[in-house]
Amino acid sequence: MNRTIPVQIQPAKRGGNAALYLLDGLRATDKTNAWVNDVNAARLYEPNNITLVMPVGGTASFYQDWQGPATYDVINPVTYQWETFLTSELPGYLERNFGVARNNNSIAGLSMGGTAAITLAGKHPGQFRQALSFSGYLTTSLPGAHTFMRMALLDAGGYNINAMYGSSLNPQRFENDPFNQINGLRNTDVYISAASGVPGPKDKSIPANIQAAGIALEGFSLATTRLWEAKARAMGLNPTADYPATGEHNWINFGDQLVKTHKRVLDVMNAW
Repeated sequence: MNRTIPVQIQPAKRGGNAALYLLDGLRATDKTNAWVNDVNAARLYEPNNITLVMPVGGTASFYQDWQGPATYDVINPVTYQWETFLTSELPGYLERNFGVARNNNSIAGLSMGGTAAITLAGKHPGQFRQALSFSGYLTTSLPGAHTFMRMALLDAGGYNINAMYGSSLNPQRFENDPFNQINGLRNTDVYISAASGVPGPKDKSIPANIQAAGIALEGFSLATTRLWEAKARAMGLNPTADYPATGEHNWINFGDQLVKTHKRVLDVMNAW
């Protein structure tokens, strides 16, 4: 992307060569990865023999390689190339400086990051042995989903979805849909989750206007995740799916999933 990309890294406790990539949501900031800001993934994994890899930035990018400038800013245009960075540039740096093996990685994300985690793991199975989606959108070429994404990208800061694919008919649009990357996950440990969108006891402190958005977003995530699961099982995969009875699209839900999957990540990655 013709600039230095910040990445927050916590080294494995005992020099292990496994890594867990943690991807952010739609409103990722350039200040910090939300996995160490909104919840403390670093503290949770600090005793363990796995390197945490937490890229900073990428607002509304879906961690894809874009075809054009992400916003309408003609003075400081930014063309996202996140897939290239995460799968071609960053692995060598991690190997040289932290001893992370290029073929011994887990990848997890929430919302936008969950979409990307499943897509990137399916496209790069030699890099990722495990993929986890927490409230991701796993069927993005579903009728209406493109319009939903367009509105979300504009709301996140005027990001132009037309620049993501160049055209709604571009094959890249379908290649970067998790729904079309299932075949690449046959040898991957897959965990998917989405709550019901029904407010739970923990959600009572959240303002009503934020709750309304969280209910709608989680409902869309649940629908697309269930569709993805149905297709995956029809194709012979056996992903683990978790659908809590209550929970909205918020960090209460995402943090719960981080804790819930902690032992699973360590078991699969042999990183205790």
